[in-house]
Amino acid sequence: MERKVIHTEKAPAAVGPYSQAVAWGNTVYVSGQLPLDPAQGKIVAESIEDQTRQAMNNLKAILEEAGSSMDKLLKVTIFLQDMGNFSKVNGVYGSFFSGAYPARCAYEVAKLPLNAEIEIDGIAAL
Repeated sequence: MERKVIHTEKAPAAVGPYSQAVAWGNTVYVSGQLPLDPAQGKIVAESIEDQTRQAMNNLKAILEEAGSSMDKLLKVTIFLQDMGNFSKVNGVYGSFFSGAYPARCAYEVAKLPLNAEIEIDGIAAL
């Protein structure tokens, strides 16, 4: 098997020494996606709903570049600065799927990079 680094201009560039995603065999591992606007390279969404939507769109763009899709997501992890936003996040998150949801964890964390309210990573089949 060969390790393949995934990169797309449709999602924000990495803000540190990591790849947007790495594929190995029939699996792709997507790094945590902040709600960064890929064109501006910064967080422009203010509400938790808009930040969730942007992070999910970034995740989706990377999966598509890798040859996968949201329907092939196996596991998702959501990091939140405020677990009080959990139901709002669920509303947006659920709209990205057609019913067969991936396994998922959600955690409240003390702080996220660039003062984001949310970060989302995922593992998907190719």
